[in-house]
Amino acid sequence: MRKIAFPLPRVAASICAAACFITILLCSTPGAAQKPLQVLHHHVRPVVSSGQAAPVGVLPSTQRLNLAIMLPLRKTSFLERLNDPSGADYQQFLSVAEFTKAYGPSKENYQAVVDFAKANGFTVTHTPANRLLVDVNGTVAQIEKAFHVVMTVYQHPMENWTFYSPDREPLLDLSVPLWRIAGLNNFSIPKPKLKRLPPGAAVHSNATGSGPQGAYRPSDMRAAYYGSGSLTGTGQSVGMLEFDGYEVADVTGDEGGVTYSVPITNVLVDGGSAGSDGDDGEQALDIAQAIGMAPGLSSVRVYIAPGTSSIGVGDVDIFNKMATDNISKSLSCSWGWAPDDPSDDDPIFQEFAAQGQNLFVASGDAGKYTGNNNTDESYPAESDYVVAVGGTDLTTNGGGGPWESETAWVDSSGGPADNGFAIPSWQVGVANSSNEASRTIRDLPDVAAEANFDNILCDDGSCTYNETGGTSYAAPRWAGYLALANQQNITNHGTTLGFLTR
Repeated sequence: MRKIAFPLPRVAASICAAACFITILLCSTPGAAQKPLQVLHHHVRPVVSSGQAAPVGVLPSTQRLNLAIMLPLRKTSFLERLNDPSGADYQQFLSVAEFTKAYGPSKENYQAVVDFAKANGFTVTHTPANRLLVDVNGTVAQIEKAFHVVMTVYQHPMENWTFYSPDREPLLDLSVPLWRIAGLNNFSIPKPKLKRLPPGAAVHSNATGSGPQGAYRPSDMRAAYYGSGSLTGTGQSVGMLEFDGYEVADVTGDEGGVTYSVPITNVLVDGGSAGSDGDDGEQALDIAQAIGMAPGLSSVRVYIAPGTSSIGVGDVDIFNKMATDNISKSLSCSWGWAPDDPSDDDPIFQEFAAQGQNLFVASGDAGKYTGNNNTDESYPAESDYVVAVGGTDLTTNGGGGPWESETAWVDSSGGPADNGFAIPSWQVGVANSSNEASRTIRDLPDVAAEANFDNILCDDGSCTYNETGGTSYAAPRWAGYLALANQQNITNHGTTLGFLTR
Protein backbone atom coordinates (compact mmCIF):
# COMPACT_ATOMS: atom_id res chain seq x y z
CA MET A 1 0.00 0.00 0.00
CA ARG A 2 1.38 3.39 -1.02
CA LYS A 3 1.85 5.79 1.88
CA ILE A 4 0.98 9.46 1.56
CA ALA A 5 3.43 11.88 3.10
CA PHE A 6 1.88 15.17 4.21
CA PRO A 7 3.83 18.23 5.36
CA LEU A 8 3.21 17.64 9.07
CA PRO A 9 3.65 21.23 10.26
CA ARG A 10 0.87 22.45 7.95
CA VAL A 11 -1.51 19.59 8.76
CA ALA A 12 -0.88 19.67 12.50
CA ALA A 13 -1.22 23.43 12.65
CA SER A 14 -4.45 23.25 10.72
CA ILE A 15 -5.93 20.56 13.00
CA CYS A 16 -4.98 22.53 16.09
CA ALA A 17 -6.33 25.76 14.63
CA ALA A 18 -9.58 24.09 13.59
CA ALA A 19 -10.13 22.80 17.12
CA CYS A 20 -9.61 26.29 18.50
CA PHE A 21 -12.01 27.83 16.01
CA ILE A 22 -14.71 25.24 16.71
CA THR A 23 -14.34 25.98 20.42
CA ILE A 24 -14.75 29.68 19.72
CA LEU A 25 -17.84 29.08 17.61
CA LEU A 26 -19.47 26.85 20.21
CA CYS A 27 -18.53 28.73 23.34
CA SER A 28 -18.71 32.40 22.37
CA THR A 29 -21.26 34.35 24.39
CA PRO A 30 -22.50 37.95 24.14
CA GLY A 31 -19.85 40.24 25.48
CA ALA A 32 -17.03 37.74 24.99
CA ALA A 33 -13.76 39.19 23.77
CA GLN A 34 -13.47 36.80 20.82
CA LYS A 35 -16.24 37.19 18.23
CA PRO A 36 -17.42 34.11 16.34
CA LEU A 37 -15.92 33.41 12.97
CA GLN A 38 -18.14 33.30 9.91
CA VAL A 39 -18.72 29.74 8.69
CA LEU A 40 -19.24 29.21 4.96
CA HIS A 41 -20.88 26.19 3.37
CA HIS A 42 -20.82 24.17 0.12
CA HIS A 43 -17.12 24.69 -0.59
CA VAL A 44 -16.16 21.07 0.13
CA ARG A 45 -17.49 18.45 -2.26
CA PRO A 46 -19.35 15.45 -0.83
CA VAL A 47 -16.65 13.14 -2.21
CA VAL A 48 -14.17 14.93 0.07
CA SER A 49 -16.31 15.18 3.19
CA SER A 50 -17.39 11.54 2.87
CA GLY A 51 -13.84 10.26 2.35
CA GLN A 52 -14.64 8.89 -1.11
CA ALA A 53 -11.86 10.99 -2.65
CA ALA A 54 -8.50 9.86 -1.32
CA PRO A 55 -6.01 12.59 -0.32
CA VAL A 56 -2.68 12.33 -2.15
CA GLY A 57 -0.86 15.46 -0.98
CA VAL A 58 -1.19 19.20 -0.49
CA LEU A 59 -0.74 22.19 -2.77
CA PRO A 60 2.64 23.95 -2.51
CA SER A 61 2.33 26.85 -0.09
CA THR A 62 3.81 29.26 -2.66
CA GLN A 63 1.40 28.31 -5.48
CA ARG A 64 -0.90 31.19 -6.42
CA LEU A 65 -4.63 30.86 -7.05
CA ASN A 66 -7.29 33.23 -8.37
CA LEU A 67 -10.42 33.50 -6.21
CA ALA A 68 -13.64 35.47 -6.49
CA ILE A 69 -15.15 36.50 -3.15
CA MET A 70 -18.87 36.86 -3.85
CA LEU A 71 -21.39 38.88 -1.85
CA PRO A 72 -25.17 38.30 -1.74
CA LEU A 73 -27.83 40.63 -3.08
CA ARG A 74 -29.76 42.67 -0.51
CA LYS A 75 -33.17 41.59 -1.85
CA THR A 76 -34.61 39.82 -4.90
CA SER A 77 -38.36 40.48 -4.87
CA PHE A 78 -38.01 42.84 -7.85
CA LEU A 79 -37.95 39.99 -10.39
CA GLU A 80 -41.65 39.15 -10.10
CA ARG A 81 -42.59 42.81 -10.49
CA LEU A 82 -40.52 43.18 -13.65
CA ASN A 83 -42.35 40.28 -15.26
CA ASP A 84 -45.90 41.01 -14.11
CA PRO A 85 -47.80 42.45 -17.12
CA SER A 86 -50.38 43.98 -14.80
CA GLY A 87 -47.83 45.93 -12.73
CA ALA A 88 -46.25 49.36 -13.16
CA ASP A 89 -42.73 47.88 -13.19
CA TYR A 90 -43.39 45.51 -16.10
CA GLN A 91 -40.36 45.44 -18.43
CA GLN A 92 -38.84 48.45 -16.69
CA PHE A 93 -35.39 46.94 -16.96
CA LEU A 94 -32.58 48.37 -14.88
CA SER A 95 -29.15 49.69 -15.77
CA VAL A 96 -26.13 48.28 -13.97
CA ALA A 97 -25.95 51.40 -11.80
CA GLU A 98 -29.66 51.20 -10.93
CA PHE A 99 -29.43 47.52 -10.09
CA THR A 100 -26.36 48.03 -7.92
CA LYS A 101 -27.87 50.97 -6.04
CA ALA A 102 -31.15 49.18 -5.33
CA TYR A 103 -30.10 45.55 -4.83
CA GLY A 104 -26.33 45.16 -4.83
CA PRO A 105 -24.16 44.93 -1.70
CA SER A 106 -23.72 48.20 0.13
CA LYS A 107 -20.59 50.26 -0.41
CA GLU A 108 -19.65 49.72 3.23
CA ASN A 109 -19.96 45.94 3.07
CA TYR A 110 -18.08 45.79 -0.19
CA GLN A 111 -15.23 47.90 1.16
CA ALA A 112 -15.07 45.68 4.24
CA VAL A 113 -14.48 42.65 2.00
CA VAL A 114 -11.80 44.50 0.02
CA ASP A 115 -10.11 45.51 3.29
CA PHE A 116 -10.29 41.91 4.56
CA ALA A 117 -8.64 40.62 1.38
CA LYS A 118 -5.82 43.15 1.57
CA ALA A 119 -5.28 42.60 5.29
CA ASN A 120 -4.76 38.90 4.58
CA GLY A 121 -2.12 39.58 1.93
CA PHE A 122 -4.28 39.01 -1.17
CA THR A 123 -3.81 41.10 -4.28
CA VAL A 124 -7.16 42.59 -5.30
CA THR A 125 -7.24 42.19 -9.09
CA HIS A 126 -10.70 43.47 -9.99
CA THR A 127 -13.61 45.27 -8.33
CA PRO A 128 -16.61 45.17 -10.71
CA ALA A 129 -19.15 47.97 -10.87
CA ASN A 130 -22.00 45.87 -9.46
CA ARG A 131 -20.06 45.13 -6.26
CA LEU A 132 -20.97 41.43 -6.39
CA LEU A 133 -17.38 40.19 -6.60
CA VAL A 134 -13.96 40.95 -5.23
CA ASP A 135 -11.47 39.18 -7.48
CA VAL A 136 -8.24 38.35 -5.66
CA ASN A 137 -5.01 36.46 -6.18
CA GLY A 138 -3.03 34.90 -3.37
CA THR A 139 -0.69 32.14 -2.35
CA VAL A 140 -1.90 28.87 -0.91
CA ALA A 141 -0.33 29.88 2.41
CA GLN A 142 -2.38 33.10 2.45
CA ILE A 143 -5.56 31.21 1.56
CA GLU A 144 -5.00 28.64 4.30
CA LYS A 145 -4.36 31.32 6.92
CA ALA A 146 -7.30 33.54 5.92
CA PHE A 147 -9.83 30.70 5.71
CA HIS A 148 -8.35 28.22 8.21
CA VAL A 149 -8.13 25.30 5.80
CA VAL A 150 -5.48 23.04 4.30
CA MET A 151 -5.52 23.07 0.49
CA THR A 152 -5.34 19.34 -0.14
CA VAL A 153 -4.91 17.36 -3.36
CA TYR A 154 -7.30 14.43 -3.89
CA GLN A 155 -7.65 11.63 -6.40
CA HIS A 156 -10.79 12.25 -8.44
CA PRO A 157 -13.11 9.29 -7.72
CA MET A 158 -14.78 9.38 -11.16
CA GLU A 159 -12.01 10.55 -13.50
CA ASN A 160 -8.32 9.80 -13.90
CA TRP A 161 -6.88 13.02 -12.52
CA THR A 162 -6.37 14.83 -9.23
CA PHE A 163 -8.09 17.95 -7.95
CA TYR A 164 -7.48 20.35 -5.10
CA SER A 165 -9.92 21.39 -2.41
CA PRO A 166 -9.97 22.78 1.10
CA ASP A 167 -10.08 19.96 3.62
CA ARG A 168 -12.94 21.63 5.51
CA GLU A 169 -15.42 24.45 5.10
CA PRO A 170 -13.85 27.93 5.28
CA LEU A 171 -13.91 29.98 8.49
CA LEU A 172 -13.07 33.66 8.36
CA ASP A 173 -12.87 36.65 10.63
CA LEU A 174 -15.35 38.83 8.74
CA SER A 175 -18.74 40.02 9.93
CA VAL A 176 -19.99 40.96 6.45
CA PRO A 177 -22.00 38.00 5.08
CA LEU A 178 -20.56 36.31 1.98
CA TRP A 179 -22.33 34.33 -0.74
CA ARG A 180 -19.33 32.14 -1.49
CA ILE A 181 -15.62 32.06 -2.31
CA ALA A 182 -15.29 30.88 -5.89
CA GLY A 183 -12.20 28.96 -6.95
CA LEU A 184 -11.27 27.09 -3.79
CA ASN A 185 -11.51 23.77 -5.62
CA ASN A 186 -11.15 22.53 -9.19
CA PHE A 187 -13.22 19.37 -8.84
CA SER A 188 -15.21 20.18 -11.99
CA ILE A 189 -13.78 21.46 -15.28
CA PRO A 190 -16.23 22.98 -17.80
CA LYS A 191 -16.94 20.72 -20.77
CA PRO A 192 -18.47 21.65 -24.14
CA LYS A 193 -21.81 20.12 -25.03
CA LEU A 194 -20.72 19.51 -28.64
CA LYS A 195 -21.35 15.87 -29.47
CA ARG A 196 -19.55 13.85 -32.15
CA LEU A 197 -20.61 10.58 -33.72
CA PRO A 198 -18.76 7.61 -32.21
CA PRO A 199 -16.02 6.13 -34.44
CA GLY A 200 -17.53 3.83 -37.04
CA ALA A 201 -21.09 5.07 -36.54
CA ALA A 202 -23.22 5.56 -39.64
CA VAL A 203 -23.37 9.14 -40.91
CA HIS A 204 -26.82 10.72 -41.20
CA SER A 205 -28.11 9.89 -44.70
CA ASN A 206 -31.39 11.82 -44.75
CA ALA A 207 -30.21 15.35 -43.95
CA THR A 208 -32.00 18.11 -45.86
CA GLY A 209 -29.60 21.03 -45.44
CA SER A 210 -27.91 23.07 -48.16
CA GLY A 211 -24.36 21.98 -47.31
CA PRO A 212 -22.31 19.05 -48.61
CA GLN A 213 -24.04 15.70 -48.02
CA GLY A 214 -27.15 17.61 -47.00
CA ALA A 215 -25.58 18.94 -43.82
CA TYR A 216 -27.20 21.98 -42.23
CA ARG A 217 -25.49 25.32 -42.63
CA PRO A 218 -26.16 28.05 -40.04
CA SER A 219 -28.21 29.93 -42.65
CA ASP A 220 -30.49 26.89 -43.02
CA MET A 221 -31.68 27.43 -39.44
CA ARG A 222 -32.78 30.95 -40.28
CA ALA A 223 -34.68 29.70 -43.33
CA ALA A 224 -36.38 26.95 -41.33
CA TYR A 225 -37.26 28.80 -38.14
CA TYR A 226 -37.80 32.33 -39.43
CA GLY A 227 -38.08 32.37 -43.21
CA SER A 228 -37.42 35.25 -45.57
CA GLY A 229 -38.61 38.15 -43.42
CA SER A 230 -36.80 41.43 -42.95
CA LEU A 231 -35.62 40.96 -39.35
CA THR A 232 -31.85 40.44 -39.11
CA GLY A 233 -31.05 41.32 -35.49
CA THR A 234 -30.18 44.92 -36.32
CA GLY A 235 -29.21 46.84 -33.20
CA GLN A 236 -28.88 43.66 -31.12
CA SER A 237 -25.84 41.94 -29.61
CA VAL A 238 -25.35 38.29 -28.69
CA GLY A 239 -22.86 37.24 -26.00
CA MET A 240 -21.10 33.84 -25.87
CA LEU A 241 -19.51 32.13 -22.86
CA GLU A 242 -16.40 30.22 -23.95
CA PHE A 243 -13.47 28.46 -22.31
CA ASP A 244 -10.57 28.91 -24.73
CA GLY A 245 -10.32 30.90 -27.94
CA TYR A 246 -11.01 30.16 -31.60
CA GLU A 247 -9.79 30.81 -35.15
CA VAL A 248 -11.91 33.14 -37.28
CA ALA A 249 -11.36 30.83 -40.27
CA ASP A 250 -13.35 28.14 -38.45
CA VAL A 251 -16.27 30.53 -38.05
CA THR A 252 -16.24 31.49 -41.72
CA GLY A 253 -15.17 28.13 -43.14
CA ASP A 254 -15.79 27.86 -46.91
CA GLU A 255 -18.31 25.07 -46.47
CA GLY A 256 -19.90 26.64 -43.41
CA GLY A 257 -21.96 29.07 -45.41
CA VAL A 258 -21.33 31.95 -43.01
CA THR A 259 -20.96 35.21 -44.90
CA TYR A 260 -21.42 38.29 -42.76
CA SER A 261 -20.17 41.68 -41.68
CA VAL A 262 -21.02 41.29 -37.99
CA PRO A 263 -18.23 42.62 -35.72
CA ILE A 264 -16.90 39.96 -33.36
CA THR A 265 -15.49 41.38 -30.12
CA ASN A 266 -13.35 39.16 -27.91
CA VAL A 267 -13.66 39.92 -24.20
CA LEU A 268 -10.77 38.19 -22.41
CA VAL A 269 -11.38 37.18 -18.79
CA ASP A 270 -8.92 35.83 -16.21
CA GLY A 271 -6.08 35.67 -18.73
CA GLY A 272 -8.08 34.03 -21.51
CA SER A 273 -6.65 34.01 -25.03
CA ALA A 274 -8.42 34.79 -28.31
CA GLY A 275 -6.36 32.18 -30.17
CA SER A 276 -7.18 28.48 -30.32
CA ASP A 277 -5.12 25.66 -28.85
CA GLY A 278 -6.15 23.43 -31.77
CA ASP A 279 -9.67 22.45 -30.72
CA ASP A 280 -12.14 25.29 -31.26
CA GLY A 281 -15.16 23.45 -32.63
CA GLU A 282 -17.52 24.52 -29.85
CA GLN A 283 -16.43 28.13 -29.89
CA ALA A 284 -16.58 28.45 -33.69
CA LEU A 285 -19.99 26.83 -34.06
CA ASP A 286 -21.49 28.98 -31.30
CA ILE A 287 -20.53 32.17 -33.11
CA ALA A 288 -21.50 30.85 -36.56
CA GLN A 289 -24.94 29.62 -35.45
CA ALA A 290 -25.93 32.93 -33.85
CA ILE A 291 -24.83 34.90 -36.92
CA GLY A 292 -26.53 32.47 -39.27
CA MET A 293 -29.82 33.12 -37.50
CA ALA A 294 -29.33 36.89 -37.17
CA PRO A 295 -26.91 38.09 -39.89
CA GLY A 296 -27.48 41.79 -39.11
CA LEU A 297 -26.36 41.74 -35.46
CA SER A 298 -24.56 44.82 -34.21
CA SER A 299 -22.01 42.52 -32.56
CA VAL A 300 -21.18 39.11 -31.21
CA ARG A 301 -19.27 39.42 -27.95
CA VAL A 302 -17.18 36.33 -27.16
CA TYR A 303 -16.28 36.13 -23.46
CA ILE A 304 -13.23 33.89 -23.17
CA ALA A 305 -11.67 32.39 -20.03
CA PRO A 306 -8.75 29.93 -20.13
CA GLY A 307 -9.56 26.36 -21.07
CA THR A 308 -8.01 25.24 -17.79
CA SER A 309 -10.43 27.33 -15.71
CA SER A 310 -11.78 25.67 -12.61
CA ILE A 311 -15.43 26.15 -11.95
CA GLY A 312 -16.03 29.01 -9.60
CA VAL A 313 -13.68 31.59 -11.09
CA GLY A 314 -13.90 31.31 -14.88
CA ASP A 315 -17.68 31.00 -15.02
CA VAL A 316 -18.46 33.57 -12.36
CA ASP A 317 -16.10 36.14 -13.84
CA ILE A 318 -17.51 35.65 -17.36
CA PHE A 319 -21.12 35.83 -16.21
CA ASN A 320 -20.42 38.89 -14.08
CA LYS A 321 -18.63 40.61 -16.95
CA MET A 322 -21.64 39.93 -19.19
CA ALA A 323 -23.84 41.54 -16.53
CA THR A 324 -21.69 44.61 -15.91
CA ASP A 325 -21.18 45.18 -19.64
CA ASN A 326 -24.98 44.87 -20.12
CA ILE A 327 -24.53 45.11 -23.90
CA SER A 328 -25.76 41.70 -25.06
CA LYS A 329 -29.39 41.09 -24.14
CA SER A 330 -29.18 37.58 -25.57
CA LEU A 331 -26.52 35.29 -24.08
CA SER A 332 -25.52 31.71 -24.86
CA CYS A 333 -23.70 28.95 -22.95
CA SER A 334 -22.97 25.57 -24.54
CA TRP A 335 -20.83 24.30 -21.67
CA GLY A 336 -21.73 22.33 -18.56
CA TRP A 337 -20.20 21.57 -15.19
CA ALA A 338 -21.01 20.35 -11.69
CA PRO A 339 -21.21 23.34 -9.33
CA ASP A 340 -20.22 23.51 -5.69
CA ASP A 341 -23.83 24.45 -5.03
CA PRO A 342 -26.71 24.84 -7.54
CA SER A 343 -27.31 28.42 -6.37
CA ASP A 344 -23.68 29.44 -7.00
CA ASP A 345 -24.34 32.00 -9.74
CA ASP A 346 -27.88 33.06 -8.77
CA PRO A 347 -27.06 36.68 -7.84
CA ILE A 348 -25.58 37.26 -11.30
CA PHE A 349 -28.41 35.40 -13.05
CA GLN A 350 -30.89 37.55 -11.13
CA GLU A 351 -29.06 40.64 -12.36
CA PHE A 352 -29.43 39.31 -15.92
CA ALA A 353 -33.18 39.10 -15.39
CA ALA A 354 -33.39 42.57 -13.85
CA GLN A 355 -31.49 44.05 -16.80
CA GLY A 356 -33.55 42.22 -19.42
CA GLN A 357 -30.83 39.74 -20.37
CA ASN A 358 -31.62 36.13 -21.30
CA LEU A 359 -29.10 33.31 -20.91
CA PHE A 360 -29.72 30.27 -23.13
CA VAL A 361 -27.97 27.13 -21.85
CA ALA A 362 -27.58 23.79 -23.64
CA SER A 363 -29.37 21.11 -21.60
CA GLY A 364 -26.94 18.35 -22.61
CA ASP A 365 -26.83 15.28 -24.82
CA ALA A 366 -27.03 12.22 -22.58
CA GLY A 367 -30.74 11.49 -22.62
CA LYS A 368 -32.75 11.40 -19.40
CA TYR A 369 -31.18 13.11 -16.41
CA THR A 370 -29.63 10.62 -13.99
CA GLY A 371 -30.19 12.43 -10.71
CA ASN A 372 -26.46 12.91 -10.21
CA ASN A 373 -25.10 16.05 -11.80
CA ASN A 374 -21.63 15.29 -10.47
CA THR A 375 -21.36 13.07 -13.53
CA ASP A 376 -23.70 14.52 -16.16
CA GLU A 377 -22.79 18.17 -15.53
CA SER A 378 -26.32 19.48 -16.11
CA TYR A 379 -25.55 22.88 -14.58
CA PRO A 380 -26.18 25.73 -15.34
CA ALA A 381 -29.08 24.54 -17.50
CA GLU A 382 -31.04 23.57 -14.39
CA SER A 383 -31.07 27.04 -12.88
CA ASP A 384 -34.43 28.80 -12.57
CA TYR A 385 -32.83 31.93 -13.99
CA VAL A 386 -31.78 30.58 -17.40
CA VAL A 387 -33.56 29.24 -20.48
CA ALA A 388 -32.64 25.56 -20.86
CA VAL A 389 -32.37 24.54 -24.52
CA GLY A 390 -32.96 20.96 -25.64
CA GLY A 391 -32.50 19.27 -29.02
CA THR A 392 -34.76 18.19 -31.88
CA ASP A 393 -34.47 16.38 -35.19
CA LEU A 394 -35.46 18.86 -37.90
CA THR A 395 -36.52 18.16 -41.48
CA THR A 396 -36.68 21.00 -43.99
CA ASN A 397 -38.28 21.09 -47.42
CA GLY A 398 -35.00 20.82 -49.29
CA GLY A 399 -31.64 22.56 -48.94
CA GLY A 400 -32.14 26.06 -47.54
CA GLY A 401 -35.89 25.40 -47.52
CA PRO A 402 -38.62 26.06 -44.96
CA TRP A 403 -39.52 23.99 -41.93
CA GLU A 404 -41.34 20.77 -42.78
CA SER A 405 -41.39 18.63 -39.64
CA GLU A 406 -39.65 18.18 -36.31
CA THR A 407 -39.47 15.58 -33.56
CA ALA A 408 -37.66 15.29 -30.25
CA TRP A 409 -34.03 14.20 -30.57
CA VAL A 410 -33.39 10.99 -28.68
CA ASP A 411 -30.05 12.13 -27.20
CA SER A 412 -31.32 15.46 -25.87
CA SER A 413 -30.97 15.65 -22.09
CA GLY A 414 -33.94 16.57 -19.98
CA GLY A 415 -36.28 15.64 -17.20
CA PRO A 416 -36.79 16.77 -13.60
CA ALA A 417 -33.81 18.82 -12.44
CA ASP A 418 -31.12 16.71 -10.79
CA ASN A 419 -30.75 19.35 -8.10
CA GLY A 420 -34.43 19.18 -7.16
CA PHE A 421 -35.33 22.82 -7.80
CA ALA A 422 -39.02 23.46 -7.07
CA ILE A 423 -41.20 23.69 -10.16
CA PRO A 424 -41.29 27.32 -11.41
CA SER A 425 -44.54 29.17 -11.95
CA TRP A 426 -44.39 29.00 -15.75
CA GLN A 427 -44.40 25.18 -15.69
CA VAL A 428 -47.33 24.78 -13.30
CA GLY A 429 -50.26 23.41 -15.27
CA VAL A 430 -48.09 22.60 -18.28
CA ALA A 431 -46.28 19.74 -16.56
CA ASN A 432 -48.70 16.84 -16.20
CA SER A 433 -49.07 13.09 -16.57
CA SER A 434 -49.64 13.29 -20.33
CA ASN A 435 -46.11 14.58 -20.93
CA GLU A 436 -44.60 12.62 -18.00
CA ALA A 437 -43.16 15.79 -16.51
CA SER A 438 -42.74 16.36 -12.80
CA ARG A 439 -45.40 18.52 -11.18
CA THR A 440 -43.18 19.39 -8.21
CA ILE A 441 -39.62 19.76 -9.63
CA ARG A 442 -38.35 22.07 -12.37
CA ASP A 443 -38.53 20.27 -15.71
CA LEU A 444 -35.99 20.69 -18.50
CA PRO A 445 -35.67 21.84 -21.21
CA ASP A 446 -37.72 25.02 -21.66
CA VAL A 447 -37.30 25.27 -25.45
CA ALA A 448 -35.53 23.25 -28.15
CA ALA A 449 -34.06 23.43 -31.65
CA GLU A 450 -32.33 21.21 -34.23
CA ALA A 451 -29.45 19.22 -32.69
CA ASN A 452 -29.16 15.91 -34.53
CA PHE A 453 -25.98 14.65 -36.23
CA ASP A 454 -26.70 16.52 -39.46
CA ASN A 455 -24.69 19.71 -39.03
CA ILE A 456 -21.50 21.25 -40.37
CA LEU A 457 -18.58 21.71 -38.01
CA CYS A 458 -15.40 23.59 -38.89
CA ASP A 459 -12.65 22.88 -36.38
CA ASP A 460 -8.91 23.39 -36.51
CA GLY A 461 -8.95 24.36 -40.19
CA SER A 462 -11.14 21.58 -41.59
CA CYS A 463 -14.87 20.89 -41.82
CA THR A 464 -16.94 17.74 -41.31
CA TYR A 465 -20.52 17.04 -42.37
CA ASN A 466 -23.29 15.13 -40.59
CA GLU A 467 -20.89 13.99 -37.87
CA THR A 468 -21.66 16.47 -35.09
CA GLY A 469 -24.70 17.61 -33.19
CA GLY A 470 -25.79 18.38 -29.68
CA THR A 471 -27.75 20.94 -27.75
CA SER A 472 -24.63 23.10 -28.08
CA TYR A 473 -25.94 23.89 -31.57
CA ALA A 474 -29.43 24.64 -30.28
CA ALA A 475 -28.47 27.20 -27.58
CA PRO A 476 -26.75 29.75 -29.88
CA ARG A 477 -29.53 29.28 -32.44
CA TRP A 478 -32.03 30.39 -29.83
CA ALA A 479 -29.79 33.29 -28.82
CA GLY A 480 -29.78 34.47 -32.42
CA TYR A 481 -33.52 33.93 -32.73
CA LEU A 482 -34.18 36.09 -29.66
CA ALA A 483 -32.17 38.88 -31.29
CA LEU A 484 -34.74 38.88 -34.10
CA ALA A 485 -37.60 39.00 -31.60
CA ASN A 486 -35.93 41.79 -29.62
CA GLN A 487 -35.46 43.83 -32.79
CA GLN A 488 -39.16 43.51 -33.55
CA ASN A 489 -40.26 44.25 -29.98
CA ILE A 490 -38.18 47.41 -29.87
CA THR A 491 -39.85 48.57 -33.08
CA ASN A 492 -43.33 47.75 -31.78
CA HIS A 493 -43.04 48.50 -28.06
CA GLY A 494 -39.76 50.34 -27.50
CA THR A 495 -38.12 47.64 -25.37
CA THR A 496 -36.59 44.19 -25.59
CA LEU A 497 -38.63 41.22 -24.43
CA GLY A 498 -36.75 40.65 -21.21
CA PHE A 499 -36.43 37.43 -19.25
CA LEU A 500 -38.43 34.78 -21.12
CA THR A 501 -39.05 32.15 -18.44
CA ARG A 502 -41.01 34.35 -16.06
